[in-house]
Amino acid sequence: MASVVKHSTPLAPGLLGIVDPPTRPPSAELLGRDAPPTHYLFKIESFSSLSKASIERYSSEKFDAGDYKWKLSIYPNGNKKENGQDHISMYLALVDTTSLPASWEVHAIFNFFVFDQVHDKYFSLKVGGEVRRFRAMKTEWGISRFINHETFTDPSNGYLVFDACVFGAEIFILKRARKGECLSLLEEAVTCNYIWKIKSFSNFKSSRYESDAFVVGDHKWRIVLYPQGHAEGEGNSISVFLQLESSSLAPDTRLFVKFILRISDQNNGQHSELTADNHFGPSSLTWGSRKFISLAKLNDPKKGFLVDDTCIIEAQVTLLGIVATVS
Repeated sequence: MASVVKHSTPLAPGLLGIVDPPTRPPSAELLGRDAPPTHYLFKIESFSSLSKASIERYSSEKFDAGDYKWKLSIYPNGNKKENGQDHISMYLALVDTTSLPASWEVHAIFNFFVFDQVHDKYFSLKVGGEVRRFRAMKTEWGISRFINHETFTDPSNGYLVFDACVFGAEIFILKRARKGECLSLLEEAVTCNYIWKIKSFSNFKSSRYESDAFVVGDHKWRIVLYPQGHAEGEGNSISVFLQLESSSLAPDTRLFVKFILRISDQNNGQHSELTADNHFGPSSLTWGSRKFISLAKLNDPKKGFLVDDTCIIEAQVTLLGIVATVS
């Protein structure tokens, strides 16, 4: 677990020794941990010579992280173009991008570290961790004010010992596996009423029947009937469903539909019906009820659901919109 490490009385410049238990944080903005950076360590000896040289920026060799090639760059005197004076600036660049596909993008979270050699801790900024978007127009991201020179050179903090220091980087790639959807509502909903009149209902001995196809909004639909019930309705109920034909559905789309399934009471008008709104798509082509109406109620002559061995099942289907999958 990361922890803020506090330090005590400063050591004499250039000396490395035993210190008292920590009592003061080296920087209110830095967070320490024991584990080194996962992907890259960058040690600099004779740091003062680098900072005094006319080298504004020094870049590391290429290294691998998340199946990509990267370079770590350090501005020992700060990137003044981005207001980094009196600080050390650190940047991460994605390199060798010519092999990537057109319009490539890499989303990554990265952290920079500086090593406290006195307390054997690796420090990074408390803030940060934002997702950065690397692309052809922006291959580099960084922090212009990673650590100020006063904190960095203070010997009690342990970042610069015998004029040597260690920086590091850790990069985590966000794999693009997300999906989303776009709902396009129709300006005018499309509705169809379909009536399936089943004569000689008592002769329907098979487990499953389908009505003729009917069309709503260029899509084919059917009523599906289980005369003796399906699943938990088997043997005790009649099961009725509305089914979309998959062949009439465009790839990566679903339909947003409001529907009514109804078994007509031919005597009293006390119909049994189910009203719902659902998405119909590749994984959900059928909606309805396994216990639409009990067999006892269906066969009760007083209820009017079977008259002269005829059953009337209706479907009112309203297409409200189309849902497209986006990534």
